[in-house]
Parts: sequence; structure tokens; C-alpha cells
Amino acid sequence: MNEFGFEVALCAQLERDRSGVLSRQLGAAPHGSRVMDIVCVEPGPEFADRQAITEQTIPPAAIESDVGPGTAQYWPAVFDGHPDRADDVREAALECGFFESERRQGREYVRQTTRYPDWYDRLTGIENKPDLGTPGALETQLLTDTKLALLDEVILATESYVTGAHRNRIPDAVGIWRFDPETGEREVLREPEQLPVEESGVELLDRRSAQTDIAVVEPAEIRRQRRRVAERAYGKGWRSYDLPACANVDPDDAGLPYCSYHDRIVDPARDCGEDCDGFEAADSPDIALGSIRAERTSWEPDPAGRQRRQSGLDQF
Repeated sequence: MNEFGFEVALCAQLERDRSGVLSRQLGAAPHGSRVMDIVCVEPGPEFADRQAITEQTIPPAAIESDVGPGTAQYWPAVFDGHPDRADDVREAALECGFFESERRQGREYVRQTTRYPDWYDRLTGIENKPDLGTPGALETQLLTDTKLALLDEVILATESYVTGAHRNRIPDAVGIWRFDPETGEREVLREPEQLPVEESGVELLDRRSAQTDIAVVEPAEIRRQRRRVAERAYGKGWRSYDLPACANVDPDDAGLPYCSYHDRIVDPARDCGEDCDGFEAADSPDIALGSIRAERTSWEPDPAGRQRRQSGLDQF
């Protein structure tokens, strides 16, 4: 199975096994380009309060701004950075229901509709490498994760048989799973260690034979980036693909894009289209991937905040 198929099959299995929020392909470093294949976000004490705000990602810059739930403030004065970027953040925060606005003497003022909740707990990162025979930059990636300690724990998931030589190249703190995407069976070969997320971390920016460039990341920046990862995971989910408009695509009950021509899960962005020998033009499958997510997880697609805004619009 290709890496995409392995990844979404593992997501579907974890969705059955775990509560909380799952997402794929999330940036997991403040300064570099490290992308984590899967992130699992465990619910925190105020998860229900987060559910009630919006089904979307709340813009991190809106959360980090000087706008609060108290007195409304003139919006250009509460954002750092370029005015155009600030305007985009303001509009996104209003659209998702995290901000509300009012006008005074021709000026627009904004406030939070609610206090941002303490809604997430542990963050688990999973790096997928189905074939350990072609590891690529796996060792550097996992070393980056453990030294930065942005996530509470990091796990390597593979379909390969894991040898002693493989283990020696994997940092001791990293857990190891062997996963069969065909059967959904997952074997825990090694439990992950808790990483020191409350401390400063070291981010590996570039690793060469004679030199390694690093950046020290302070605890406040770690906390900020953890919140960004959790927020992005909540809004994005893991079914971040479109089902192809092809007669040979027959999604399973989890919404995985199974192709009867290739007899496997396909990556719609790479495998599908007129260049595929098995392509047969048809309407996309009439399946709402968001509805599947709502049925199988605690993600709320039509929260109270959204319903209140819809009711308000009905008055005009």
C-alpha cells in the first residue's frame, strides 16, 4: 500500500480506538518545515466549550491578539504585523464566530464572543514510514521531534518488520507501532516516552555532516505552537481530500477513497484523473466526509455559536 493509503487507514483505525481529534499533515515546528504525518489531540477539561464556538480553526493570530471578551477595541490597534494580514485575521475570526464587531463613529471595534477555552490535553505525533527499507530522513525527523518536545509523545508507525538495527536508529523516546493497513491490526512494539513539553526545546533547522543549525525554543513559544497545532487539527480533521469524480472510486464506510480498478486506496491528488488508465468520468461519490467525521468523533459540525449566528441573520 502507498504511504497515503497507509496513513488514512491508520487514521480510520485510530478514530475507532481513541477519543478526541485526529488530523494529518500538520506543521509541527515554530521555525522549520517539519510536518507531522498524524496528530492526535486528547480532549481537555473545557472541550465542550471549544465545540460550542465553531467547527472551523480559530485563527491563531486572533487568539494571540489583544482582543478579549471584555470591552470592544478598535481592531487595527490590536494586531501586530501588516494591516492586510490583520484584516484577513479579523474577517476570519468574525466569520467563524470567535469575534463580534460593532461600529462607533465610523470605526469598527471587535471583541471575543467568548473566552478561549482550555480545551486540549496531550498531543501525540505519529510519523508514518510503511517501508523502513527506504527511511529517507527519518532519523533526523524523529530527532527533531524529540529535541524540540513540542508534542507530548512521538510514535513511528510502520508496516515493516522492525529489526534491532532499525531500533538503534530510532531515538529511545520514540514509540514504535507495527500496523497492517489491510486488517487494521496494530502491534505496540515500544511505548513512547513523555517528552518535556514544559521546558525549552531545541529545534533542528538543518543537519549536515559537519554542522547542525539549531534554534532554542522557549516554553512560551512551545505553548503557543502547541495551541496552533491543536487548533489546526480541530478545524482540518484528517479527511482533507476530495473524493475523485471517477466511476471506479468506491469509498468505504470510513470515507477512504478505495479504487476498484487498482484494488487499493488511492491518493486523489496524485493518483486520480485523466492520466490514470482506469479513469472513468462520473460524478463524485455522494458522501459527505464531514458527516462521517461528526458521526464517528466528538467534533461538532453545527455548534451553538454557529446556530446563534444563523438565528441572528434570520431577523433581517
